[in-house]
Amino acid sequence: MNTGIIRSHDVTRRFGDFTAVDTVTMNVEPGEVVGLLGANGAGKTTLIRMLLGLLRPSSGAVTLFDGPPDRSRRARLGYVPQNLGLYQDLTVAENLAFSTGTYGVAAPELPPDLQASSDTLVGALPLGAQRRVAFLAALAHTPVALVLDEPTSGVDALSRARLWDTIRAEADRGAGVLVTTHYMEEAQECDRLLLMSNGLLVGQGSESDVIGDTRAVAVTTDDWAQAFGALNAAGVPVILSGRSIRVADTDPDVLHRVLADAGIPATVQPVAATLEERMLVLARAADQ
Repeated sequence: MNTGIIRSHDVTRRFGDFTAVDTVTMNVEPGEVVGLLGANGAGKTTLIRMLLGLLRPSSGAVTLFDGPPDRSRRARLGYVPQNLGLYQDLTVAENLAFSTGTYGVAAPELPPDLQASSDTLVGALPLGAQRRVAFLAALAHTPVALVLDEPTSGVDALSRARLWDTIRAEADRGAGVLVTTHYMEEAQECDRLLLMSNGLLVGQGSESDVIGDTRAVAVTTDDWAQAFGALNAAGVPVILSGRSIRVADTDPDVLHRVLADAGIPATVQPVAATLEERMLVLARAADQ
């Protein structure tokens, strides 16, 4: 079996005839940040729930600190779920007192910019502030490992950067971190990546390892809206970012023909593929 403080071996979870996670083997080592990537429905949250002992695997095994993920081992872990795990009708101070009390530690001191919100109901705070409170609650007992499920979702760029500073600081002190994200640029913040698609672990390692042999093409044209429409109608995996058009895993000659037939002048240039394009290719393959 693989090593690590958080690990799974051929773990599978079925819900009736639907397989949400399919024979996934993975691990998280102390002091590293592992990014778990995948589109909605890829199986990330189901895998996390099994790693935490909140959901029983249909087959395979998960271990937390070299044993089953029971209550005593989970006490050594910090967890921030997608819904943050905070009580919206309690104040910041009450939430921290409750969460830290379960670990038998004192509530952490609020950073200066949050001190004025101590007696504010969590539900009245901006999402970025709520996420910072969730991090404070998860880190107060100095966990050995962190599991963070979409910890930066829905917050502005500055708040995301601050949260990633916290994540990196935890890894630097030796904690192993497993973090899910749908922001592809955040993959660069991770030491290692795991890519899931349709319940399967389809890539792992560095960003280039995960992208593999996926190719991409950049399309440059003044008539970007018509070009996107023509390529989309042709059924190629096209992505529009602002007014930039990119197509994954498609022969440039095919794109030339589609655009020429539509009467759209454009240049087509092969470029390095991105994680988003790799995920698009996988999603399309699963739908076919």
